[in-house]
Amino acid sequence: MVKTSKIKTNALRHLDAKKISHNVYEYDAPNGFLDGVSVAKATGMDVNKVYKTLVTQGASKEHYVCVIPVAEELDLKKAAKHFGEKKIEMIPAKEITNVTGYIKGGCSPIGMKKQFRTAIDSHAENLQQIVVSAGKVGLQVELLVTDLVSVVGADLTDLIVK
Repeated sequence: MVKTSKIKTNALRHLDAKKISHNVYEYDAPNGFLDGVSVAKATGMDVNKVYKTLVTQGASKEHYVCVIPVAEELDLKKAAKHFGEKKIEMIPAKEITNVTGYIKGGCSPIGMKKQFRTAIDSHAENLQQIVVSAGKVGLQVELLVTDLVSVVGADLTDLIVK
């Protein structure tokens, strides 16, 4: 069941502080983490507008954030090229909280402990609104693509495996 939420997370507080219009949706995650396609189904959202947040680390040890459609796979070579790295890898799940302040399945590109360089897959250019994690398992936020790009200082680029 989808419903609006009164819960506040770092991501939602950040959007409120910047006066960015958004909708918040809660969904049931009885066993904790749900994959992104299941989240789209649980919220009744079009799977093409629901994006997942992936945190990576380059050979330089810098962290980068990639936001891609939930049904797609990140192309690590494309991400490395975009960020000017020789190689990029996903960070281990156990490091997500220390790096971002969020937990696996609830990692939002908005309001992390530190603002990392962020890229959003270019398919988002075809959307008016995008849905990403609101910073907690069971919570999603919908906002304009342009607002997400602005609030996280993201680039739009091709990031997915073809």
